[in-house]
Amino acid sequence: MKIVVTGGAGYIGSVATHRLHAEGHEVVVIDSLSQGHRAALPNGVEFKNADIVNEEALLELLQLHQPDAVLHFAALTIAPESVKDPAPYWRTNSGGTLALLNAMRRVNVRSIVFSSTAAVYGNPDLVPVPEDTVLAPINPYGASKLSAERAVASFAQAYGLSYAAFRYFNVAGATSDVGEDHSPETHLIPSVLDAASGRRESLTVYGADFPTKDGTAIRDYVHVEDLIDAHLSALEALIHERESLGAINLGTRDGASVQDVIEAVERVTGKSVPLVYGDRRPGDPAILIADSSRAYELLGWEPKRSTLDDMVSSAWAWRQRFPNGYDDRDLRR
Repeated sequence: MKIVVTGGAGYIGSVATHRLHAEGHEVVVIDSLSQGHRAALPNGVEFKNADIVNEEALLELLQLHQPDAVLHFAALTIAPESVKDPAPYWRTNSGGTLALLNAMRRVNVRSIVFSSTAAVYGNPDLVPVPEDTVLAPINPYGASKLSAERAVASFAQAYGLSYAAFRYFNVAGATSDVGEDHSPETHLIPSVLDAASGRRESLTVYGADFPTKDGTAIRDYVHVEDLIDAHLSALEALIHERESLGAINLGTRDGASVQDVIEAVERVTGKSVPLVYGDRRPGDPAILIADSSRAYELLGWEPKRSTLDDMVSSAWAWRQRFPNGYDDRDLRR
């Protein structure tokens, strides 16, 4: 297959790019590098530095390469930041997706796998959360991704696109080559690892008074490689069957609290994690756990690497191998 990957130099997108390339597919990455890293990409992958909202740049790239499908990862993803500064979230997540869909329609690219998020559910009444739960996001991040998801669905209905919209819960872990390297780092597992290793002074736990077993928020963590397994299965189904799969949760049906993650990091690293307790952040629900039975029914997908210790261990191994992330010289391409 020939696949265009938007956001392909980011954390999840680069894992997808490596897998596609290793399996012999032709891959073209578009990324602004506002959050991604050129060094995260494998040799032999064509790269275009452009903003996802630039419809003409997207159109030029799609016309040139005529891909079979698009994997659309490019997005802004930090929920608390979106509350403080929503404008770039609407511009990138909603506007960028619309620009991509318009470019695909003009070139007649017929399949897309869209990265959505569990943030579209807000504070769901039912846990584990099924896809038909009321969609009521509580922050601009979730709202902007929901509007993008609805745009994808409406383009599919009107123009004959086939699509899958994967609603991620929390993605974690690393491969031997690709890990999390954000600036600033906001994801929990790498942040706890940074505190354990002394890269940051302490970890701030935002909220110890949630209505949960230990007072800290509970999330559903899935290994990034398990996540990409689902994307590759969806690509095959969309390209060959030409029928949309709709919205699909990707999670494990198991929840881990912030305290569980801290304890896992201490187990794996043998180091203690210095903690500071703060108030809850705006837009943070107490519990988000996926009902991922639809992923199994449609794609036969089951996570295989997503125990908490496995995810922490792989992330820790990557950080030990590349302590300065993508600034390490031996990672440069």
